[in-house]
Parts: sequence; C-alpha cells; structure tokens
Amino acid sequence: MTKVAFQGERGAYSESAVYQYFGEDTQVKPCKDFRDVFESVCTGETDFGVVPVENSLEGSVTQNYDLFLKYDLKVRGEVVVKIEHCLIVNPGTTLADIKVVYSHPQALAQCRTFLEEFGRELIPTYDTAGSVKMLKEKGLKKAAAIASQRAASIYDMHILAKDIADNPENYTRFFVLSTKDSPPTGKDKTSIIFSAKHEPGSLYNALGEFAKRGINLTKIESRPTKKTAWEYNFYLDFEGHRTEQKCAEALDALGKYAIFIKILGSYPKASN
Repeated sequence: MTKVAFQGERGAYSESAVYQYFGEDTQVKPCKDFRDVFESVCTGETDFGVVPVENSLEGSVTQNYDLFLKYDLKVRGEVVVKIEHCLIVNPGTTLADIKVVYSHPQALAQCRTFLEEFGRELIPTYDTAGSVKMLKEKGLKKAAAIASQRAASIYDMHILAKDIADNPENYTRFFVLSTKDSPPTGKDKTSIIFSAKHEPGSLYNALGEFAKRGINLTKIESRPTKKTAWEYNFYLDFEGHRTEQKCAEALDALGKYAIFIKILGSYPKASN
C-alpha cells in the first residue's frame, strides 16, 4: 500500500489532497510540520509527501518553497483542492455559546467577513483539523473551529455553518513530493528555482529564452535568498516537460543569465 505524508491532523485539507491524488486506498502519515513531510520522504519512511504551495486567495505557502532549497526532492505531481470552510463545534454547542474560534491563520483570514460579523476572539493554531481535534479532546463547549466537513465527520463533531469563506472560489494547489519526478505525458508542467546574475537585463533575458521558444510561463515569484540582503531567488512554473527539446533548450540557455538553477521537477498538470 502506498504511504503518503502530509502536514496536519486527520481531516486536514492536505489529507483530502492525498486521497484526491492517490485514491482512498492509501496509507497516510500525519506530520506536525512541513519539514517533517520532506524528511519523511527523504528518509524513505513514506513513498510520497503532499504539501500545499499556493492558495488562490492568500497566495504562496512560502515555507514550502524555501524547503525545496534544503531538500533534494522532486515534484512528481500537483493536485488542486476546493477549500470549503465550516464552523465546527462539540455537539450541543450553539452559536450563542461560542466565545472563541480556533483555526489555521490562513483559514481565519479566508473567513474574515464572517468572523468580523460574528465578533468572537480568534486564536490561530497550526492546523484546521487539529483545531477540531483539540475541541473534541478537551471537550470545549464555548469554542468553535474552522475546518473541513471531513474533519467534522472524523471527530464526530457538529457543523453550525458551511461555506463561510469570503470567496467561494477558494482553491489550494498541492505538490506531490518524491525522489523522482514524472515521465512525460504530453500535458505537463515544470517547476524550477533560479537566481539571476546581477547584471542589467539578466532577468529580462532569462525569461526571454522561454518566450522566444513559445513556452508559456504559468507562475513567477521572487523570494529572498536569506544569504545576502536584497538578493532573490525566482520560482518559475512553465508548461512542458523538462525533457522536451524546446524546454531543455530554454533551461540550457537560462544558464547564461543565472548563477543558480534547480529543477524541482516535471509533472502532469492537475486535471482541474
């Protein structure tokens, strides 16, 4: 049976991403933090890992992009999960009883309008489903958590409100981690990290190598190198597999304008 690591407790959206990609017949390993997911795959404790990299409302999960610089893992796949937040409580708790709401900071931010109107104290936690688990284990009757419907079902909790996010178009993109990336399928993407030379036009010329070959860039984002102030790495996604001729040529030409390149991997584009 395939064993897959994810960050959070049972019922987390990351667990939903695991089942959506691998199927329900998958053995899962919940991890306390993202670093543990990377470690689990690197050491062979699990076959794969699944980590969030981008939310359609809140942007990138920068910690995971930084971890790719520290671990020699590949992106083998991507999966996009619809995020549908619920207000969850212990059975018997009513809206009037609630004094405090727990959840992951991103979930709290995504439900800002609902929570401002609700007017309760907000306490950030490390995980959405973990907040539900805590309410269950501690028997908290004057508290609620924001998490998935799956989390409420797993911990036998009650849902007071569904779809409470500000924007219903709320999706999170996850990467599937492995020691190897995926072979070409004809509908692929490639993710890389690079740092441009400190010369006028170096970034412009670097991106031009993709443009002149008709390669579509689907994402570019800068992150501090954390080595020298005001120096940045660029995280780039583009359509195509790294082994395709035009993609291989573009990556080779990129070396003229970059001082550092790391290919995270090529993988099939998410179906949704």
